[in-house]
Amino acid sequence: MKPTVIGIRIREQRKRIGLTQAAMARELGISPAYLNLIESNKRSVGGGLLKRVASILDVNLQTLSGAAEQRLSDDLRALSADPLFDNVDPGENFAEEIIAKHPEWARMMLILYQAYLDRSRALSVMSDRLNRDTQLQTSVHRMLTHLTSIRSVSEILNDAEEIEINQRQRFHQLLQTESVELTNVAQELVSYFSTQKSTNPTAAVAEKVDEFIISRQNYFPELERASEELLKEIHNTGNNELDGALQEFLTEKLKIDIRNETISKDKGARYKNQSRMDKDNNTLFFLENAPVITRRFQMMRVASEVVCKQALEKIVSDPRLSSFAARHQAKRALASYIASAALMPYDFFMETAETHRYDIDVLQQKFNAGYEQVCHRLVTLRKPGAEGVPFAFMRADPSGYVSKRFPLTRFPLPRYGHVCPLWPIFSTFQFPGKIARNIAEFPNGDRFLMISRSVRKPPITFHDPPVSLAIMLVCDIIHGDRLVYSEGLDFKSQKNLLRVGPSCNQCAYAECQHRQESPWTLMDNGH
Repeated sequence: MKPTVIGIRIREQRKRIGLTQAAMARELGISPAYLNLIESNKRSVGGGLLKRVASILDVNLQTLSGAAEQRLSDDLRALSADPLFDNVDPGENFAEEIIAKHPEWARMMLILYQAYLDRSRALSVMSDRLNRDTQLQTSVHRMLTHLTSIRSVSEILNDAEEIEINQRQRFHQLLQTESVELTNVAQELVSYFSTQKSTNPTAAVAEKVDEFIISRQNYFPELERASEELLKEIHNTGNNELDGALQEFLTEKLKIDIRNETISKDKGARYKNQSRMDKDNNTLFFLENAPVITRRFQMMRVASEVVCKQALEKIVSDPRLSSFAARHQAKRALASYIASAALMPYDFFMETAETHRYDIDVLQQKFNAGYEQVCHRLVTLRKPGAEGVPFAFMRADPSGYVSKRFPLTRFPLPRYGHVCPLWPIFSTFQFPGKIARNIAEFPNGDRFLMISRSVRKPPITFHDPPVSLAIMLVCDIIHGDRLVYSEGLDFKSQKNLLRVGPSCNQCAYAECQHRQESPWTLMDNGH
């Protein structure tokens, strides 16, 4: 099992309050030698013993366990695998040591690394544009031509001792002309860049939002309550049919006009999920072929943004969301959370999920929801005392780009770079609509049940390609018997295990034929 910060944190807190190892061992009812093994991360600690430790040290159990910092540890290990650090050996437990002793330094290191990645991406984008954008290539070539001419004329004027007045005037005139042309080209470039809109929001914004949501375990009790109140208001319209009540609520109560737009190529580009909200005119537009499930969810999301504005503003005021862009993106994600909670109320959804053993197809039909919507809701079932199966979540496209991710404490979901190509989420594109279930074993012996399926969003028009995505839910194998997807799988058999890693540079399966990068554990030892 991967070393954790628990033992180190116990040792640091014990020393901080001036408690000797022998004294603490007596209070716990264990030997000093056993406590030493715990503090050295050579023995695991949990259950009642961990609770007694937390009580003696007067710290929060979750803080002591380090569950909230496991992702920090995984990120530090991913950072150390960067080729930048090929000649650096950080040591086996470096991540846990840093987090336990200096957690803020660990976060600052990752912030700097993220900034480095952002700059590297920006540089790559600029380099690619210079190689592919004909307008930029032409402008740069013109600049170089004018600069060469200016330098040549300047050298002549500087080196020639005697030049006739008329000839000198011609050189000065040429110098002025070339300077003006160079200025014009520079101004054209400035104008060109100022009119270009960035289509890719900085990765740092998405990282901040992800980190914030993960720190809350993707469960927001205040938003669950807000969704209940919102649902009551919607049903107060007197319409017993949800779609009709929701539309009536938006138009009559919130004064939001709902319109369909005729499909066209230029209009399609302005739409996200086949809908768009024109806040200036208080109008919600749908493409005329938008499916009912999409309409329902987007109407509920817009209602959430308006009715639950105060609750959303309070949550996104968290200092971790330090920029306007991060707060805006977080607010949109949390409005979707409210919409999902309203359409799939926690207690009823949880009861239904348990009754039908988390059968996603059944949940889709029961709640008239999409596959991805149901999977998102399953990840949020973290109410204390009424928790569902803890799932990790991942969404990717056919290129391998991971657009959404939510990790588990022990499930290594790398934040930087690519994940293991053997994860079944990628092979599901070969079998559209079919659910694949696999028992995956990682190099440290941890096993997980992976449930993967590709989903296909219909094209806007005949001329547009459909959007294909793959969704994967992952749970610890210990919860496998609670899921319908475990039926027929032999958990004890070694024969059908899918041996995977987190990513190539963090994977100890050195002989894997799918490996694209060397594992950092080998690089550290000079192999």
